[in-house]
Amino acid sequence: MTVPEERERSVSSTASLPEPRLPAEDRAAWFTYTTDNDRIVWSAALSAMLGRLPTSTEATRQVLARYVHRDDLATVLGAITETWTSRAAVRVTVRLMRDDGSWFDVDCRLEPMTSPDGTVRGIRGTLRDVSARERARREDARLTRRGETVQSSLIEPDPATGLLTRARFADEIDRALRRAAGAVLVLRIQAEEAGDGGEGVRPERNAELLHRTARLLEDRVGPDRLLGRVGTNEIAVLLDATSWATARKQGNALVKSLRGEDGARVWGGLVRFRPDAEAGSHDLLIDAEQAWRQSREADCPITLVAHPVPARDRQGSYRSRVANALDTDRFTLYSQPILELQTNRVTRHELLLRVLDETDGPQSPIHVLDTAERLDAVFDIDLWVVERAMRLAAEQPGMGLQINLSGRSVGDPRLTAEVERLLTQYRVNPEQLTFEITETALIGNLSEARRFADRIRDLGCSLALDDFGSGYASFRYLRLFPIDLVKIDGEYVVDLVDNPQDQVLVRALVQVCQAYGIHTVAEFVQDEPTLRMLRELGVDYVQGYLIGRPSPVVPGGLHNA
Repeated sequence: MTVPEERERSVSSTASLPEPRLPAEDRAAWFTYTTDNDRIVWSAALSAMLGRLPTSTEATRQVLARYVHRDDLATVLGAITETWTSRAAVRVTVRLMRDDGSWFDVDCRLEPMTSPDGTVRGIRGTLRDVSARERARREDARLTRRGETVQSSLIEPDPATGLLTRARFADEIDRALRRAAGAVLVLRIQAEEAGDGGEGVRPERNAELLHRTARLLEDRVGPDRLLGRVGTNEIAVLLDATSWATARKQGNALVKSLRGEDGARVWGGLVRFRPDAEAGSHDLLIDAEQAWRQSREADCPITLVAHPVPARDRQGSYRSRVANALDTDRFTLYSQPILELQTNRVTRHELLLRVLDETDGPQSPIHVLDTAERLDAVFDIDLWVVERAMRLAAEQPGMGLQINLSGRSVGDPRLTAEVERLLTQYRVNPEQLTFEITETALIGNLSEARRFADRIRDLGCSLALDDFGSGYASFRYLRLFPIDLVKIDGEYVVDLVDNPQDQVLVRALVQVCQAYGIHTVAEFVQDEPTLRMLRELGVDYVQGYLIGRPSPVVPGGLHNA
């Protein structure tokens, strides 16, 4: 099949004009390609779609590269090859580029053009604009991906009990405070075994008891009452829209019934709230926790607090508890190794604070630190950690140490003065120390945090941003603060190998940090495939159970591997 010269001239001269009277063949979008002189001819309709015709000086490859979307070039070449070799029609959907840089979708049917002897001498393509259909398909696919990658609910259950976490339970208290009066009951559940105060109780025994108690409470309070795990061995019940008399009756009944279950030792603290009270959710939880401690000390089932504790008294009481815990060595340090991928050696450790629970031994300090920050009692804890880190750094001059700081201490000018004093006292090389601050510590304290960051780096220490990617303004902080190291939130690492979306995110975070001259650490690395992928993505350091679990800090106990 050949195309007359007058047809070609007609196409060229009318490419930019309306063609209401063209024959039906010219109103269709088509092209032909023949091996004779590597020629490609387009119809006027296709020319109008694209914006102009190819020039006589453009070779076929140039035409393809100019008018086929670069991501679809391989698809087009594969379809052409298949048509040519199979001598059969092939259908393909591709994106074509207009002369102005925009693009559109077409369904293309490719058919072989043969000579009388059956030899394939060219290809004819017929095209139909399907942009509307493909746009709808892509939108459906986008919505599906979004649905798969967005967390379905903000109500994150505690993994050990299936109840609300402390943070989510506090949110529900705040909601209840806006509606009506009620009460919060916090229960301390402890296994009763040999030893005073439960000493010697196996941690798994308490874990089993806590899980079983959660199920019992769900049955006894009914589906209308919310439950939350608010501490290591503490479960809270929200008695919202409830009179004080009813709350007292229910609280006493629950404690009494649980005390008879499987040798459990249970103490309760019940605090009343009203919508017009100044105390918020966290204040109520602190008061209820203090109340169950009073119950344990007095050896009575439950302590009732009809009115929230005044803020000054609450703060004074908690500061006394912190001071007592520091004086009696209730805090301890653990360390977790961090592997440098370039040298494949452990070159630093993160220091982790633990609280010694009288029942279960070392526990995460998250609840203690959260309360201490809210009551302005966290500075002494942070200073305790910094001083012990200095001692450890002095003992092991070649080891890098990463020290976590609370948001309130970051904004406290006393801390930088203490850091400077301790560096001199223990003769520590400041380059060994990296201070970690979280995004939440920066939010709301930008000016104070910047002053701290500048002074710390002037002293020769480094600055790390923890849980990068979990907050609201991660990338902005890279410009606002002299960050040396970014710790990629473990949420994006733990399922990295099987989650393409997390792979895209981590790759982007690494590339941004590289552009800003910032090192990266990936947390929660638990297996070799994840480690290999992080190497490929360009991460500098890794941390997690594969590298080493947190272990108690002992003098001279940290070593390069």
